[in-house]
Amino acid sequence: MYTFANGKVRLRELRLEDATVYARWFNDFEITRNLVSPRPYSVAEEEAWIRHEAESGNYTFAIEAIDGPEPLSIGNCAIHKPDWRSRQAEVGIVVGEHDYLGRGYGTAALQLLLEYGFGELNLHRIHLNVYAFNARAIRSYEKVGFTLEGTEREALFRDGQYHDVWIMSILLPEWQAIVATT
Repeated sequence: MYTFANGKVRLRELRLEDATVYARWFNDFEITRNLVSPRPYSVAEEEAWIRHEAESGNYTFAIEAIDGPEPLSIGNCAIHKPDWRSRQAEVGIVVGEHDYLGRGYGTAALQLLLEYGFGELNLHRIHLNVYAFNARAIRSYEKVGFTLEGTEREALFRDGQYHDVWIMSILLPEWQAIVATT
């Protein structure tokens, strides 16, 4: 695995020392309420997750902000469960540092992840699930070209009520058209 970047972020391999900051993020309900598993995680559990990802077949990266004086780990992202026959995979992303939320860092990281998925892995379709109440994430996904495919109605129980889960995707020709115009 290699490191790649644009002017705002760099995606790099996960490191065991990332576990401490990840545990801090995943003990913050404002961050985890938008994730599949909103429970707290210990540093040891995060270290185990990092080891697991190295052997999982997923393409998992740390996100570093590089437009400041020092690179700072602000999140992580992954291409999960590639289906090589159908050339499709699921993506996931989290920005855990509050100061970097809503400022384009997740969008920049997702652009790099799509570049890697379509350009290097030769995928045809990339999809994700997002909670319908996560407006900030939905705006980011739409900015990079994802479109709404469907809704899993009231599929999530969070904050004492049921919420819809949206399925969004982008296809290789759609991504190529976006890249050609930028």
